[in-house]
Amino acid sequence: MALTGSFLMLYLFDVCEEINLETLRRLLGAEPARRQPSFRQPAPDYVRFEKPPVVEPLDPLVFDSGERFRSEINYYDYGVVCLRLEMPIESDWPQLVGTSSRWIAAPELEAMAADLVNQRLTQVAAALVKAYEPRLAEDYCIIRLDPAQDAGEPLAASALIERHGADIAQIVRGEAAPLSREEQAEVLQSRMSYYPSDLLVVGWTAAFIYDTPDGADATIRLLEYANTQLLEFRHYDEVLTRKLAEVYQILDQGTGPLHRWRLAREAERLNTIQLDVRELTERADTAIKFLSDMFAARLYRLAAAKVGVPDYRRLVDEKLRTAGDLYRFMTDRFHQSSNLVLELMIVLILIIDLVFLFRGKS
Repeated sequence: MALTGSFLMLYLFDVCEEINLETLRRLLGAEPARRQPSFRQPAPDYVRFEKPPVVEPLDPLVFDSGERFRSEINYYDYGVVCLRLEMPIESDWPQLVGTSSRWIAAPELEAMAADLVNQRLTQVAAALVKAYEPRLAEDYCIIRLDPAQDAGEPLAASALIERHGADIAQIVRGEAAPLSREEQAEVLQSRMSYYPSDLLVVGWTAAFIYDTPDGADATIRLLEYANTQLLEFRHYDEVLTRKLAEVYQILDQGTGPLHRWRLAREAERLNTIQLDVRELTERADTAIKFLSDMFAARLYRLAAAKVGVPDYRRLVDEKLRTAGDLYRFMTDRFHQSSNLVLELMIVLILIIDLVFLFRGKS
């Protein structure tokens, strides 16, 4: 069976605390924001990006082999940029498995992506708020196949799984060698369909989509969004890990009066970081909204779970609770020290008063 579709690589970078999208649009001469994504099933107006990413089309990337990737960068207001590289495919199943294993985590493509993003960020530096250095990065692969025909009818997703489930599992894993039946079953259990003739299989590094380009657009957007969330929570986890290590080191340095005054300053800094992280996580969480019973929401939860968003979210929440406990402990110690100083001052004042009293009597 001849296969047509597209091969898509997402390279995501956490570049700054915030991207001013209005400034960015002026720098790029970009069009005003549109409501995105366009879901295929009926959906209320607020099931959309609150602030759609700014899209910058780029020149294609062409390799010596003749392979040509259409490219664009999506800029998200919470500081993540995503370089999308897309190549049309026309092959058979063995060739498609080989394409997937070749390009997933390909070092030459990854290096070109990083260089290209760095060049573009230099041009739009005025729109970046509190740029990060170094930057965290993620990559994700999406293989989309056009619907096939079977005896004049669209080939159903169930039939596709039955005939080519082993190939799909290899593609999602990026493996050149066949997988065991157990591993195939593990990969294929993470699948969803809205109509009988469409299919999504999600893995932690890649996804397989069986759908038309228009039908797959919203799915690709949600997969991209899930990976931006993963990148954000990885960043927050690193920030809190570093800060908590600094606080533990300070707590181990001593218990003298001057040390306790330093604790007060560090407690305020820790509290500021807590508030900043909570604000940034809420902004990233509310970037797109769903209804709890919608297909799009279930699709996002599946994608987020497979790439690891809930795991990092739990780590961040745990470290925020630890930071809160440390803040209360440090402020309590400071207040104890302050109370002791006040009590000593009162005793000293009483002693001075008594000294002057007895001198007056003599």
